[in-house]
Amino acid sequence: MTTGSSSTSRATTGGGGISTFKGQDRALRADRLGTTGLLLSVLAATAPLMVVAGVMPTTFGVMGVLGQPLLFVILGAVLALFSVGYAEMSRHVHNAGAFYAYISRGLGGTAGAGAAMVALVAYNALQVGIYGIFGFEVSGLFATYLDLEVAWWIPALLAVLLVGGLGWLKIDLNARVLGVLLLIEVALVVIFDVAALGDPGKEGLSLHAFNPDTLTGAGIGTALCFCVAAFLGFEQAPVYAEETSRPHVLVPRVMFLAIGGIAVFYTISCWAYTVAAGPSAIVGTAQEQSAGLLFFLTEDLLGTGFTDVLHVLFVTGMFAAMLSFHNVVARYAFAMGREGLLPAAFGRTSGASGAPGTGSLLQTVISLVVVAAFAVADDKPAGDPTAPVLHLFTWMGSLGALGVTALMAAASVSVIVFFVRRGAAAAQFWRLAASALAVLALLFIVVWTVKDFDVLIGAGPGSALGWALPAVIALALAAGVAQGLLLRSRAPETHARIGLGNEAFQLEKAAHGD
Repeated sequence: MTTGSSSTSRATTGGGGISTFKGQDRALRADRLGTTGLLLSVLAATAPLMVVAGVMPTTFGVMGVLGQPLLFVILGAVLALFSVGYAEMSRHVHNAGAFYAYISRGLGGTAGAGAAMVALVAYNALQVGIYGIFGFEVSGLFATYLDLEVAWWIPALLAVLLVGGLGWLKIDLNARVLGVLLLIEVALVVIFDVAALGDPGKEGLSLHAFNPDTLTGAGIGTALCFCVAAFLGFEQAPVYAEETSRPHVLVPRVMFLAIGGIAVFYTISCWAYTVAAGPSAIVGTAQEQSAGLLFFLTEDLLGTGFTDVLHVLFVTGMFAAMLSFHNVVARYAFAMGREGLLPAAFGRTSGASGAPGTGSLLQTVISLVVVAAFAVADDKPAGDPTAPVLHLFTWMGSLGALGVTALMAAASVSVIVFFVRRGAAAAQFWRLAASALAVLALLFIVVWTVKDFDVLIGAGPGSALGWALPAVIALALAAGVAQGLLLRSRAPETHARIGLGNEAFQLEKAAHGD
């Protein structure tokens, strides 16, 4: 990988009329992240405190699923199966456009172009959705502690600008910011877990929440979708492969550490809820307290001071997740620009930091536009005044979760095809078997998510949103596939580069004797 200054990079025109740049601005800076930095960047996107304080009470209260701790165990196993093939693929493909690069290698460039567009839409949706709940919570903090009324969209827009600025910095600096915020919020949740398990409610240290009989009822499908969304972030490790010193070692290691850590952490924290309130009372308590369930329980177990700190760290944890997803979106845009799926300007890094600056700017602009649109809707006097901000979070978050889950299923299929075509099916048999099981489980989740999407976003039965939002993913796929077909007919050399990343430009450089 070239390490010279971007100012010395020179342009040539390759096949298909696409300008290709040789030099550092076509490659992300290597050796920026080690195991710890990569792990912290990945885990920050899972927003553990946001999951514990937001997803878990919702699943208990709205969906009435007592067996949520068992659900995290099951999903941890499913995603571990997915990671077996996904991690093995990461040893062979190092590309910031991880999902679409893997799918390109197995299913072809046209399928990869479709996956790239889905990934760009899905991760943007996940990122933008968090701005809604972030602004809502910051507004609440101002009202509670400073007695100031601040519209939710003001802190949301300020956060967009701050995250956008950080996105231009070196990734190792971002990893430090993410790491500090992540470790603090995890520590606070662990303190709650220890307090709840050390001073259980009237029913004691009951394991009833792990009884399979608790996974019944109409809300189980929606609960499954919510809990899958809680894990999202672990799959981002390959996105940073080019910025690590030993991607073939670090990426698989970090993925399995992330999956294992997340599954254990969420399972214990979710069980702590049932122990603190009692298995027979947790659903009713969650319905009464809603998103305030964690703070209600910590007030009793650990006092007002701890609860106040928890409120603040709830917000900083969301900020960490926003920054992590922003970095992922910027790198997907960079990979797509480098390979001709977006304008060439997106495929160059900024000279000072080596970060994908144009991709970062794209994500910032999209966030500003979407948040501003919901802010305008918030000015309407009729209806629920909190609806725009809550819709921003639930609509975008659900849309993003659906897209990423579908990409995981497609990536698992691609892993199987990739190794079969290489004649490695026998050598990789157990990994391919794990990927096949993951495909079945993930497709089941995708189908169930689409089926219950109206429930997932809180829309009424028969609501147009129930099919319109999932249709966004389908439209993104169609647009990407159409672009892939067009490139295959009009710019075959560009089409052939889809999924190759910087490897294609290094090969071209060698061919020209540079």
